Amino acid sequence: MKCNRIALTSILCVFAAAAASAQPATPVIELIKDNDLSVWRQPTNQWSIVGDVFLSPDNPQALSSKPGAGILFNGGRTSDIVSVQEFGDIELHLEFIISKRSNSGVYFMGSYELQIYDSFGVAKDLYPGIECGGLYPRWINEKDVEGHSPNVNASLPPGQWQTFDVVFRAPRFNNKGEKIANAVFVKVVHNGKVIHRHVELKGETRGGFPEKPMGPLRLQGDHGPVAFRNIRIRPLSVKRSE
Repeated sequence: MKCNRIALTSILCVFAAAAASAQPATPVIELIKDNDLSVWRQPTNQWSIVGDVFLSPDNPQALSSKPGAGILFNGGRTSDIVSVQEFGDIELHLEFIISKRSNSGVYFMGSYELQIYDSFGVAKDLYPGIECGGLYPRWINEKDVEGHSPNVNASLPPGQWQTFDVVFRAPRFNNKGEKIANAVFVKVVHNGKVIHRHVELKGETRGGFPEKPMGPLRLQGDHGPVAFRNIRIRPLSVKRSE
């Protein structure tokens, strides 16, 4: 009888696992589709959709492009571009390319900046969080504070495509609109290397939108040439840990 119970338990576990795997995954949201900029708040100013981006042959501090589709491109200094849709907890994958000495960033919920910077070969920058892959500092009492440098410099040379893969947990608010839990970067992977785990942010980073339960994806455009492709967001309906 004991053996039968063990066998029955095993069968039930198999069925439970199969049922769990059969649950439909949350759909992935693509923020770059052909030549369509309608998923971004208007006006998008100098941002455009192109087919290829590369370092300019005569100027390594500039990016050049070719016509086509699939890449969100900012060839100079323009306003930030902000998604129409707002998000809370998410998994994010995106790929980016910058020119030499360029600077950009990915603002989760429009509030918390994951820095993009030409940090190839740089050990540490002046302030923690300024390096590529850093979680940008907050601005308190006219000072940069609470920045978080990446655990390892995973930056590639300018002109090469790089990747971020991020699990992000939004801040929590009660029914009165009071924050009861901080935002957390659960895991950040830069070019295949884990650079942050469970980093809690006490408030929005410098230049970020005020904190709230939901917010847009925001890409910085006013610090130099940058391009993005394969921006994929999977909203998370349950808490996940890494």
